[in-house]
Amino acid sequence: MAAGLAALLLAACAPEQPAFKSIDVTGAEFGREFALTDHTGKARTLADFKGKVVALFFGYTHCPDVCPTTLAELKLVKERLGPDGDRFQVLFVTVDPERDTPALLAKYVPAFDPTFLGLRGDAEATAKTAKEFKVFYQKAPGTAPDNYSMDHTAATFIYDPQGRLRLFAKLGMGADALTADIKQLLAGR
Repeated sequence: MAAGLAALLLAACAPEQPAFKSIDVTGAEFGREFALTDHTGKARTLADFKGKVVALFFGYTHCPDVCPTTLAELKLVKERLGPDGDRFQVLFVTVDPERDTPALLAKYVPAFDPTFLGLRGDAEATAKTAKEFKVFYQKAPGTAPDNYSMDHTAATFIYDPQGRLRLFAKLGMGADALTADIKQLLAGR
């Protein structure tokens, strides 16, 4: 009985774990790095964003619904963070480098927020990055060769300011839930 009471007291003294709305993937063995180019032509890796909470989303500019909805939701999150929004970076990784040129990404991604960055690589770099993140994507034929869509994983990977993957946010969680999670990460939880 004394051992049980001691264990209970120790548990009560342990720091409270954050209650995230997203899926906590702290310690995951994936999504640890990427090497892509942003829409301004600058080579980027995850290390470039240390000190900020990073939300990384895979998509493509011709997406009719999921991608623009997610980027609009992330813009709302940034606004709700107020001054802490400066410590929040959104990265949009294209799964369609064939059509998503740097010029197109430069028009599309910053239209949601000027601080958001579009990232791309060639077909090989895209495949390598998707594999590292365990992201699915494939071309879905359309009515003409250049009129196709891309099936892809629709979720957001969220990193803490130390550059560690912490959360996997499912599509449609809503800005309130995402904002609450990001505030916790910004507070060091």
